[in-house]
Amino acid sequence: MSDDTQPLVRERIEAIYRDEGRKAFATLVRHLRDFDRAEEALHDAFRAALEQWPVEGIPHNPAAWLVSVGRFRGIDGMRRDKRVQAIDDVDAAAEPASKAASPADGERIEDDRLRLLFTCCHPGLAEEARVALTLREVCGLTTEAIARAFVLPAPTLAQRIVRAKSKIRDAGIPFEVPAREELPPRLAGVLRAVYLVFNEGYSASSGPDLIRTDLAEEAIRLARLLHELLPEPETQGLLALMLLQQSRRAARVDGAGDLVPLEEQDRARWDKARAQGRQASPSC
Repeated sequence: MSDDTQPLVRERIEAIYRDEGRKAFATLVRHLRDFDRAEEALHDAFRAALEQWPVEGIPHNPAAWLVSVGRFRGIDGMRRDKRVQAIDDVDAAAEPASKAASPADGERIEDDRLRLLFTCCHPGLAEEARVALTLREVCGLTTEAIARAFVLPAPTLAQRIVRAKSKIRDAGIPFEVPAREELPPRLAGVLRAVYLVFNEGYSASSGPDLIRTDLAEEAIRLARLLHELLPEPETQGLLALMLLQQSRRAARVDGAGDLVPLEEQDRARWDKARAQGRQASPSC
Protein backbone atom coordinates (compact mmCIF):
# COMPACT_ATOMS: atom_id res chain seq x y z
CA MET A 1 0.00 0.00 0.00
CA SER A 2 1.38 3.40 -0.96
CA ASP A 3 2.31 6.08 1.53
CA ASP A 4 -0.51 8.25 0.13
CA THR A 5 -3.19 5.78 1.19
CA GLN A 6 -1.87 5.13 4.70
CA PRO A 7 -3.49 8.27 6.23
CA LEU A 8 -6.80 7.17 4.72
CA VAL A 9 -6.41 3.76 6.31
CA ARG A 10 -5.70 5.32 9.68
CA GLU A 11 -8.80 7.48 9.34
CA ARG A 12 -10.81 4.38 8.52
CA ILE A 13 -9.42 2.60 11.57
CA GLU A 14 -10.38 5.56 13.77
CA ALA A 15 -13.91 5.45 12.33
CA ILE A 16 -14.11 1.71 12.98
CA TYR A 17 -12.98 2.30 16.55
CA ARG A 18 -15.79 4.81 17.05
CA ASP A 19 -18.48 2.78 15.27
CA GLU A 20 -17.54 -0.83 16.05
CA GLY A 21 -15.32 -0.64 19.12
CA ARG A 22 -17.97 -1.26 21.77
CA LYS A 23 -19.58 -4.04 19.75
CA ALA A 24 -16.23 -5.81 19.48
CA PHE A 25 -15.60 -5.18 23.17
CA ALA A 26 -18.90 -6.80 24.17
CA THR A 27 -18.05 -9.90 22.16
CA LEU A 28 -14.59 -10.05 23.72
CA VAL A 29 -16.15 -9.89 27.19
CA ARG A 30 -18.22 -12.94 26.28
CA HIS A 31 -15.12 -14.81 25.11
CA LEU A 32 -12.77 -13.75 27.88
CA ARG A 33 -15.23 -13.34 30.77
CA ASP A 34 -13.34 -10.35 32.14
CA PHE A 35 -13.90 -6.62 31.52
CA ASP A 36 -10.30 -5.50 31.92
CA ARG A 37 -8.92 -8.39 29.90
CA ALA A 38 -11.39 -7.64 27.09
CA GLU A 39 -10.46 -3.94 27.09
CA GLU A 40 -6.77 -4.82 26.88
CA ALA A 41 -7.44 -7.33 24.12
CA LEU A 42 -9.43 -4.75 22.14
CA HIS A 43 -6.57 -2.27 22.35
CA ASP A 44 -4.12 -4.98 21.28
CA ALA A 45 -6.32 -5.74 18.28
CA PHE A 46 -6.45 -2.10 17.21
CA ARG A 47 -2.67 -1.80 17.60
CA ALA A 48 -2.32 -4.82 15.33
CA ALA A 49 -4.73 -3.19 12.85
CA LEU A 50 -2.62 -0.02 12.80
CA GLU A 51 0.42 -2.13 11.96
CA GLN A 52 -1.09 -4.57 9.48
CA TRP A 53 -3.93 -2.87 7.65
CA PRO A 54 -1.83 -0.12 6.02
CA VAL A 55 0.30 -2.93 4.54
CA GLU A 56 -2.21 -5.73 3.95
CA GLY A 57 -5.37 -3.72 3.40
CA ILE A 58 -8.55 -3.47 5.46
CA PRO A 59 -10.29 -6.85 5.85
CA HIS A 60 -13.77 -7.41 4.46
CA ASN A 61 -15.24 -7.66 7.97
CA PRO A 62 -13.12 -5.41 10.21
CA ALA A 63 -15.13 -6.09 13.38
CA ALA A 64 -14.77 -9.87 13.02
CA TRP A 65 -11.03 -9.45 12.40
CA LEU A 66 -10.66 -7.35 15.53
CA VAL A 67 -12.61 -9.83 17.65
CA SER A 68 -10.56 -12.75 16.33
CA VAL A 69 -7.22 -11.04 16.94
CA GLY A 70 -8.31 -9.66 20.30
CA ARG A 71 -9.64 -13.03 21.44
CA PHE A 72 -6.41 -14.87 20.77
CA ARG A 73 -4.31 -12.07 22.25
CA GLY A 74 -6.50 -12.21 25.35
CA ILE A 75 -6.27 -15.99 25.62
CA ASP A 76 -2.49 -15.83 25.24
CA GLY A 77 -2.39 -13.34 28.10
CA MET A 78 -4.58 -15.55 30.26
CA ARG A 79 -2.37 -18.54 29.60
CA ARG A 80 0.71 -16.54 30.48
CA ASP A 81 -0.94 -15.63 33.76
CA LYS A 82 -1.69 -19.31 34.34
CA ARG A 83 -5.34 -18.49 34.82
CA VAL A 84 -6.29 -21.30 32.44
CA GLN A 85 -4.47 -24.39 31.21
CA ALA A 86 -5.57 -24.52 27.59
CA ILE A 87 -7.61 -22.69 24.99
CA ASP A 88 -10.31 -25.33 25.27
CA ASP A 89 -10.79 -24.41 28.92
CA VAL A 90 -11.41 -20.80 27.95
CA ASP A 91 -13.84 -21.78 25.21
CA ALA A 92 -15.82 -23.94 27.58
CA ALA A 93 -16.05 -21.15 30.14
CA ALA A 94 -16.92 -18.58 27.50
CA GLU A 95 -20.02 -20.37 26.24
CA PRO A 96 -22.54 -20.68 29.07
CA ALA A 97 -25.13 -23.39 28.67
CA SER A 98 -28.08 -21.25 29.71
CA LYS A 99 -30.18 -19.62 27.03
CA ALA A 100 -31.87 -16.27 26.89
CA ALA A 101 -35.58 -16.73 26.31
CA SER A 102 -37.37 -15.10 23.42
CA PRO A 103 -41.14 -14.71 23.60
CA ALA A 104 -41.40 -16.44 20.25
CA ASP A 105 -39.32 -19.59 20.48
CA GLY A 106 -36.92 -19.41 23.41
CA GLU A 107 -33.89 -19.16 21.11
CA ARG A 108 -30.75 -17.49 22.37
CA ILE A 109 -30.47 -13.83 21.44
CA GLU A 110 -27.20 -13.44 19.57
CA ASP A 111 -26.42 -9.89 20.59
CA ASP A 112 -23.45 -9.38 22.84
CA ARG A 113 -24.25 -5.77 23.70
CA LEU A 114 -27.60 -6.85 25.09
CA ARG A 115 -25.82 -9.50 27.18
CA LEU A 116 -23.38 -6.87 28.39
CA LEU A 117 -26.23 -4.54 29.28
CA PHE A 118 -27.91 -7.15 31.49
CA THR A 119 -24.59 -7.96 33.13
CA CYS A 120 -23.93 -4.31 33.95
CA CYS A 121 -27.50 -3.94 35.27
CA HIS A 122 -27.50 -7.05 37.43
CA PRO A 123 -29.56 -6.51 40.64
CA GLY A 124 -26.59 -7.67 42.70
CA LEU A 125 -24.96 -4.31 41.95
CA ALA A 126 -25.90 -1.01 43.52
CA GLU A 127 -28.08 1.15 41.28
CA GLU A 128 -25.48 3.91 40.94
CA ALA A 129 -22.87 1.35 39.99
CA ARG A 130 -25.16 -0.18 37.35
CA VAL A 131 -25.64 3.14 35.60
CA ALA A 132 -21.96 4.10 35.76
CA LEU A 133 -20.87 0.68 34.52
CA THR A 134 -23.38 0.76 31.67
CA LEU A 135 -22.21 4.17 30.49
CA ARG A 136 -18.57 3.07 30.70
CA GLU A 137 -18.70 -0.46 29.30
CA VAL A 138 -21.72 -0.51 26.98
CA CYS A 139 -21.38 3.04 25.66
CA GLY A 140 -17.65 3.59 26.00
CA LEU A 141 -17.88 6.97 27.74
CA THR A 142 -14.76 8.04 29.53
CA THR A 143 -14.61 7.91 33.31
CA GLU A 144 -14.18 11.69 33.35
CA ALA A 145 -17.32 12.24 31.27
CA ILE A 146 -19.39 9.96 33.51
CA ALA A 147 -17.99 11.66 36.62
CA ARG A 148 -19.13 15.03 35.27
CA ALA A 149 -22.60 13.63 34.63
CA PHE A 150 -22.72 12.27 38.22
CA VAL A 151 -21.13 15.45 39.63
CA LEU A 152 -18.45 13.33 41.30
CA PRO A 153 -14.66 13.45 41.34
CA ALA A 154 -13.26 11.20 38.63
CA PRO A 155 -11.27 9.02 41.11
CA THR A 156 -14.44 8.36 43.12
CA LEU A 157 -16.36 7.34 40.03
CA ALA A 158 -13.46 5.18 38.85
CA GLN A 159 -13.41 3.33 42.18
CA ARG A 160 -17.15 2.71 41.89
CA ILE A 161 -16.68 1.14 38.46
CA VAL A 162 -13.74 -0.97 39.63
CA ARG A 163 -15.74 -2.29 42.58
CA ALA A 164 -18.67 -3.16 40.32
CA LYS A 165 -16.46 -5.09 37.91
CA SER A 166 -14.80 -6.89 40.81
CA LYS A 167 -18.18 -7.92 42.17
CA ILE A 168 -19.25 -9.27 38.77
CA ARG A 169 -16.06 -11.33 38.61
CA ASP A 170 -16.03 -12.53 42.23
CA ALA A 171 -19.76 -13.33 42.38
CA GLY A 172 -19.68 -15.12 39.05
CA ILE A 173 -22.44 -12.94 37.60
CA PRO A 174 -23.20 -14.50 34.20
CA PHE A 175 -22.77 -12.68 30.92
CA GLU A 176 -26.21 -13.52 29.53
CA VAL A 177 -29.74 -12.37 28.92
CA PRO A 178 -31.79 -13.91 31.74
CA ALA A 179 -34.55 -16.44 31.18
CA ARG A 180 -37.99 -15.02 30.47
CA GLU A 181 -39.32 -15.65 33.98
CA GLU A 182 -36.40 -13.66 35.41
CA LEU A 183 -36.92 -10.64 33.15
CA PRO A 184 -39.80 -8.72 34.80
CA PRO A 185 -38.07 -7.93 38.14
CA ARG A 186 -34.92 -6.86 36.30
CA LEU A 187 -36.58 -4.85 33.56
CA ALA A 188 -36.98 -1.53 35.37
CA GLY A 189 -33.26 -1.17 36.09
CA VAL A 190 -32.31 -2.09 32.54
CA LEU A 191 -34.82 0.32 31.01
CA ARG A 192 -33.52 3.10 33.24
CA ALA A 193 -29.98 2.44 32.07
CA VAL A 194 -31.10 2.41 28.42
CA TYR A 195 -32.90 5.72 28.85
CA LEU A 196 -29.81 7.27 30.47
CA VAL A 197 -27.79 6.11 27.47
CA PHE A 198 -30.34 7.79 25.22
CA ASN A 199 -30.20 10.99 27.29
CA GLU A 200 -26.42 11.10 26.93
CA GLY A 201 -26.87 10.86 23.17
CA TYR A 202 -29.77 13.32 23.08
CA SER A 203 -27.85 15.93 25.08
CA ALA A 204 -24.19 15.04 25.53
CA SER A 205 -22.65 15.92 28.88
CA SER A 206 -19.17 16.29 27.36
CA GLY A 207 -17.35 16.42 24.06
CA PRO A 208 -17.49 18.80 21.08
CA ASP A 209 -20.96 17.73 19.90
CA LEU A 210 -24.22 18.66 21.59
CA ILE A 211 -25.85 15.48 20.23
CA ARG A 212 -24.31 11.98 20.19
CA THR A 213 -26.37 10.27 17.49
CA ASP A 214 -24.47 7.01 17.92
CA LEU A 215 -25.50 6.69 21.57
CA ALA A 216 -29.12 7.65 20.91
CA GLU A 217 -29.41 5.10 18.10
CA GLU A 218 -27.75 2.41 20.23
CA ALA A 219 -30.27 3.04 23.01
CA ILE A 220 -33.13 2.72 20.51
CA ARG A 221 -31.67 -0.49 19.13
CA LEU A 222 -31.37 -1.97 22.63
CA ALA A 223 -34.93 -0.89 23.43
CA ARG A 224 -36.15 -2.70 20.33
CA LEU A 225 -34.39 -5.87 21.42
CA LEU A 226 -35.84 -5.55 24.91
CA HIS A 227 -39.30 -5.12 23.41
CA GLU A 228 -38.81 -8.31 21.41
CA LEU A 229 -37.77 -10.10 24.58
CA LEU A 230 -40.56 -8.71 26.74
CA PRO A 231 -43.30 -6.79 24.88
CA GLU A 232 -44.66 -5.10 27.99
CA PRO A 233 -46.11 -1.56 28.20
CA GLU A 234 -42.89 -0.33 29.87
CA THR A 235 -40.67 -1.37 26.95
CA GLN A 236 -43.21 -0.21 24.41
CA GLY A 237 -43.54 3.18 26.09
CA LEU A 238 -39.81 3.75 26.38
CA LEU A 239 -39.24 2.83 22.74
CA ALA A 240 -42.04 5.15 21.64
CA LEU A 241 -40.67 8.03 23.73
CA MET A 242 -37.14 7.68 22.37
CA LEU A 243 -38.34 7.40 18.77
CA LEU A 244 -40.46 10.52 19.18
CA GLN A 245 -37.54 12.46 20.64
CA GLN A 246 -35.12 11.19 18.01
CA SER A 247 -37.50 12.10 15.20
CA ARG A 248 -36.63 15.77 15.83
CA ARG A 249 -32.86 15.24 15.76
CA ALA A 250 -32.20 16.88 12.38
CA ALA A 251 -33.97 20.08 13.43
CA ARG A 252 -32.47 20.40 16.92
CA VAL A 253 -29.11 21.88 15.85
CA ASP A 254 -28.47 24.73 13.43
CA GLY A 255 -25.63 25.12 10.96
CA ALA A 256 -23.36 26.56 13.63
CA GLY A 257 -23.95 23.56 15.90
CA ASP A 258 -26.15 25.44 18.37
CA LEU A 259 -29.36 24.03 19.82
CA VAL A 260 -32.63 25.20 18.27
CA PRO A 261 -35.56 25.55 20.72
CA LEU A 262 -38.56 23.35 20.00
CA GLU A 263 -40.82 26.26 19.02
CA GLU A 264 -38.23 27.45 16.46
CA GLN A 265 -37.52 24.10 14.85
CA ASP A 266 -38.36 23.46 11.20
CA ARG A 267 -40.95 20.71 11.50
CA ALA A 268 -40.43 19.78 7.86
CA ARG A 269 -37.09 18.34 8.96
CA TRP A 270 -38.67 16.02 11.53
CA ASP A 271 -38.59 12.32 10.71
CA LYS A 272 -42.32 11.68 10.40
CA ALA A 273 -41.84 7.90 10.09
CA ARG A 274 -40.56 7.94 13.67
CA ALA A 275 -42.89 10.64 14.95
CA GLN A 276 -46.03 8.71 13.91
CA GLY A 277 -47.74 5.93 15.84
CA ARG A 278 -45.70 3.09 14.28
CA GLN A 279 -42.79 3.78 16.61
CA ALA A 280 -44.01 1.31 19.25
CA SER A 281 -43.23 -1.63 16.99
CA PRO A 282 -39.72 -3.15 17.17
CA SER A 283 -39.68 -3.30 13.40
CA CYS A 284 -40.21 0.39 12.85
